[in-house]
Amino acid sequence: MKSKSKLITHTNSLNTKTPLNFSGGFESSQSALMRFPLIADNPLELILDKVFCRIDNFLSVKANLFLKIEGFNPAGSIKIKPAIRMLEALEERGEISPGYSHIIESSSGNLGVAVSLACSIKGYSFTCISDPNISLRNEQYIKLFGAELVIVKNKDENGGFLNSRINLIKRLIEENDHFFWLNQYANTDNKNAHYLSTAPSIFESFPEIDYLFVGAGTTGTLMGCAEYIRNNNLKTKIIAIDVLGSVTFDFPASKRYIPGLGTSRKPELVDKSLIDDLVLVKEEDTIKMCRELLRKKALLVGGSTGTVLAGIKAYAHKLDTAKNIVVISPDFGDRYLDTIYDDQWVSERFPSSRW
Repeated sequence: MKSKSKLITHTNSLNTKTPLNFSGGFESSQSALMRFPLIADNPLELILDKVFCRIDNFLSVKANLFLKIEGFNPAGSIKIKPAIRMLEALEERGEISPGYSHIIESSSGNLGVAVSLACSIKGYSFTCISDPNISLRNEQYIKLFGAELVIVKNKDENGGFLNSRINLIKRLIEENDHFFWLNQYANTDNKNAHYLSTAPSIFESFPEIDYLFVGAGTTGTLMGCAEYIRNNNLKTKIIAIDVLGSVTFDFPASKRYIPGLGTSRKPELVDKSLIDDLVLVKEEDTIKMCRELLRKKALLVGGSTGTVLAGIKAYAHKLDTAKNIVVISPDFGDRYLDTIYDDQWVSERFPSSRW
């Protein structure tokens, strides 16, 4: 006689009708962006502009210190916003069109990645002109998004590569009628992107901000936020942070290794009258700050963030009466694993420093 098969049921199977209970700490850590679905038609719509991380008991400042986290954005940085804005403004004016216009830009890092992604989605060919300071990861991202990467190795008169990169671009656009240079250093839509998005997102989130600290590269973020503060008659003081060796604010040029902040050619966008103060930071202090933040707060941030936080540390004696401070953190540190966070790379370039 054949035995009948039996349906086996387990008494410990999951009861989907029973609600899952989490600790209050877990529940309170969930942001509104995590509670509701964010559905986009393409990656360019995935801008996360109101993500902040409170940094308590750090840098010896009494004020509430908030990092505006931009690393969750498409292409991994704040640069996706000016990349989109510069391209779409040109499209609106009829100056470029997909399938014909070939975009070209100078970048040693995040903007190159951002423009690569934006051009890939919009249907443009893109050539990124960079230099040996570009990180291996950014180089890989730019190529993965389908762009051409050209590395300029001859230094300019200030000991950097920026003028050499721009001179190559000028020659290429003269030789190719369909090449179009975005020119982030002079393009007002670079700063407009931050005037329209970055700055409003900060002041909608924190009605009362005593200080806003912003790193200076092309100065698009800095100038966009500064103009927003001025035009809206806000009391917030904006402090620019630059790297020692940068010529942006008319200081002498010297060798720099970390991409992001600083220039070897003064950007046309910069307007010193819009900022309240300026702090210059040594690259050694940038590296120390990045590693200290990782060690104490488990935050892996990029070089620009480390530079700005090092600037706040140097400026702390002027912040005794401040209650709320916001710091723009342009990217995460995953693209700096082979530089800032690599002991050999650091010791080869800063042999006299201890880490």
